[in-house]
Amino acid sequence: MPPPAAPMISSVQKLVLYETRARYFLVGSNPAETKYRVLKIDRTEPKDLVIIDDKHVYTQQEVRELLGRLDLGNRTKIGQKGSSGLSRAVSAFGVVGFVRFLEGYYIVLITKRRKMADIGGHAIYKIEDTNMIYIPNDSVRVTHPDEARYLRIFQNVDLSSNFYFSYSYDLSHSLQYNLTVLRMPLEILKTETTQARQESFDIFEDEGLSTQGGSGVFGICSKPYEKYVWNGKLLEVVKTTVHRDWLLYIIHGFCGQSKLLIYGRPIYVTLIARRSSKFAGTRFLKRGANCEGDVANEVETEQILYDASVMSFSAGSYSSYVQVRGSVPLFWSQDISTMMPKPPITLDQADPFAHVAALHFDQMLQRFGSPIIILNLVKEREKRKHERILSEELVAAVTYLNQFLPPEHAIIYIPWDMAKYTKSKLCNVLDRLNVIAESVVKKTGFFVNRPDSYCSILRPDEKWNELGGYVVSTGRLQTGVLRTNCVDCLDRTNTAQFMVGKCALAYQLYSLGLIDKPNLQFDTDAVRLFEELYEDHGDTLSLQYGGSQLVHRVKTYRKIAPWTQHSKDIMQTLSRYYSNAFSDADRQDSINLFLGVFKPMEGKPHLWELPTDFYLHHKNTLSLLQTRRSYTYWWTTGVLKHLPLPFDEVTCAENRRKLTVKKFHKCEEEIDIHNEFFRPYELSSFDETFCLAMTNSTRDFMPKNVGIDPSPFTVRKPDETGKSVLGNKSNREETVLQRKTAASAPPPPSEEAVSSSSEDDSGTDKEEEGAVSQRSTPVKVTDTGDNTKITENVVQSTKDVYGVNLSDVPSEDDLTIYTRFVQLGQSQHKQDKSSQQFCSKHQLDRVINLVPISSFSQDNIYEVQPPRVDRKSIEIFHAHIQAGRGNMQPLGKDDFLMYREYIRNRYM
Repeated sequence: MPPPAAPMISSVQKLVLYETRARYFLVGSNPAETKYRVLKIDRTEPKDLVIIDDKHVYTQQEVRELLGRLDLGNRTKIGQKGSSGLSRAVSAFGVVGFVRFLEGYYIVLITKRRKMADIGGHAIYKIEDTNMIYIPNDSVRVTHPDEARYLRIFQNVDLSSNFYFSYSYDLSHSLQYNLTVLRMPLEILKTETTQARQESFDIFEDEGLSTQGGSGVFGICSKPYEKYVWNGKLLEVVKTTVHRDWLLYIIHGFCGQSKLLIYGRPIYVTLIARRSSKFAGTRFLKRGANCEGDVANEVETEQILYDASVMSFSAGSYSSYVQVRGSVPLFWSQDISTMMPKPPITLDQADPFAHVAALHFDQMLQRFGSPIIILNLVKEREKRKHERILSEELVAAVTYLNQFLPPEHAIIYIPWDMAKYTKSKLCNVLDRLNVIAESVVKKTGFFVNRPDSYCSILRPDEKWNELGGYVVSTGRLQTGVLRTNCVDCLDRTNTAQFMVGKCALAYQLYSLGLIDKPNLQFDTDAVRLFEELYEDHGDTLSLQYGGSQLVHRVKTYRKIAPWTQHSKDIMQTLSRYYSNAFSDADRQDSINLFLGVFKPMEGKPHLWELPTDFYLHHKNTLSLLQTRRSYTYWWTTGVLKHLPLPFDEVTCAENRRKLTVKKFHKCEEEIDIHNEFFRPYELSSFDETFCLAMTNSTRDFMPKNVGIDPSPFTVRKPDETGKSVLGNKSNREETVLQRKTAASAPPPPSEEAVSSSSEDDSGTDKEEEGAVSQRSTPVKVTDTGDNTKITENVVQSTKDVYGVNLSDVPSEDDLTIYTRFVQLGQSQHKQDKSSQQFCSKHQLDRVINLVPISSFSQDNIYEVQPPRVDRKSIEIFHAHIQAGRGNMQPLGKDDFLMYREYIRNRYM
């Protein structure tokens, strides 16, 4: 049975740009190349963009005829065959947008893509390469001397670096929002269904959706969340003139996916980070917040967990958890003209009524609900007042805003000086963070699209019963969010987010029935895989904002990082300092131009002539705001009424206007994710089918010992991973002996023991590392000598293989039982071989038809029953046999509809 609603799939995934002297023709098609759309772009306008979209869906034959007529009509001489009037310019996979500086418009096309993740069959792609094409032809081009410089600044934003898009999944929203929209009541979907039909003649129009009854499926397309869309300004000029399938929204941040194999069951762990396009910029040039409540370095991180063995959104098991990082929401900055490693923090404006903080937390209440939890990691005690300035102002703002909120929805503020605890030898940083993470996840809950398992009711867990969030009949909803910040929101923030994500991951695995308790320990394959994802996530976000990779990682705070990591940290610090001092200004100009914050105009100062971009990001400096927010009722109307649920996910008239709903036949390509993922009408290519090579817990993290526990939740030794055990050794004997040596090492300490040992100084750490390296040194085997010696060294003990010690000689009781069992089997089947050929059928029955040993027939190993086949399968089999004999069965109405749908999609 098809689901009542499904996300719409864009029918423009393959593009070809054709060129004539007067026009560009952009032809887009679906992957099966059965439906086409055409955009006509005028090249005779020097500065205006003229695009015509006839909204017509063409077939492959119609497009060929159209292109043939255009080719014939644009030749220089009628009937000339030597020169083509229509030339193919470029092939692409999507349109990033249109941009204009001081001359005419450019079109930005995605020419290369790479699949990065898969969520329920919905592919997420990373932009690998783009092409920027100037639209007006040379005869009407009006040149400007500064055009080339603007073009160079615009292209300084590397679109091939961490920009992502999807044809069917809304990346600007969370998984909870996307699945909540699909579960809207059918009555609401019917009222919101648009009546727009294709203008082309449909030969099956008389057998449309009205006669199909329940076979129709509602396709839903939601309006993207503008804060996390990076090409919104580039598409703004064509948003109202072209079909929605041409609009491809991209996000900036990070996307990574790994496969967690639990005894062969594939669980995909996906990490998606969405960087805000509001008040975006580089480290020292964008601090605090602007006048609209948008903060610098705001990133929404979502971890998605789902069972990859079931692909459908309606039938599969999906879970997600969202957390946010962002600069302290105040008016503050740092002056980098002094060339100091840590410039002084300055509060730029007095805000006694916490106006900018109110705007920021109002946005969070609308998107995430309540409670909003602030984890502030800045320093509390300093010899010279530096970071503490931000803490004092933030505490005052939160205290003021909480006066007017109901107590159950108040903003929760958690101050924790992470740097002080890191230097202390009396406590462990990650243990304290784990306590905070447990309390945070219990307050916010997480999203899962299936009800609680029956086993959790039979064997209730104390931690599970204390879990917060919002419980519905179909699962759980996350209400509220954790907002983590330090000064830069890079190193300390990433470690804190990892610990909260690790805690949430345990609850997610428990909710899907994959572990028996919501708890995960360090040094397990699952946590190592998750830690590697978060380190890639932190490195990527740190490069985007700070100009270098992470300086302090999770291993640094666990105090198990090798001594070589210190030199790497120094190099990353120098790289960050160099980037902030010399290249951040150019990067900031590029971001301002790309996002449309600055628009070049004749007669106004150029981008590189501006002394500052402050007024570009603070609109109240250019004009007075018409409406003033209340100092007491600082939230948007209607938000408080629906708390703790987020206002954006509530079914109301305002949110329904953000949706586009259309009814499709169940076999239409626009809503059939099975066809989109498997593409049965195409010749499969191994390069495309297996293009996504993700990290695998079994291949990359599980030790390669023969008798090792394959569970990804088993605590391993610190040096016992798939990567460190195998290494790059080419000698097989060395590798086997290395595994054996690692297996014979002492058992790993518990998580508490590792935590307590990490409090020692660096000298002790070096000694322990030396001992570990000595233990894991492989034993070399020479080629000379007797082969038996090598065999003795290679063969493992029964303890290593089976996990238990087997006795050399069985006991007498065991031998007696085994002897009786053998004699029983011999007497059961004993017979005279000489009379076997002449025995009667009655005598053979006694041999072949063995007597069941057990009184329960289903437990008898000799009993054989034919497989049960349902009636429909039997009818299909008989029809197949009759068809082979020439007796054809008359086709039903459903068969005709399916065949006609196939013909229309394939050939028309």
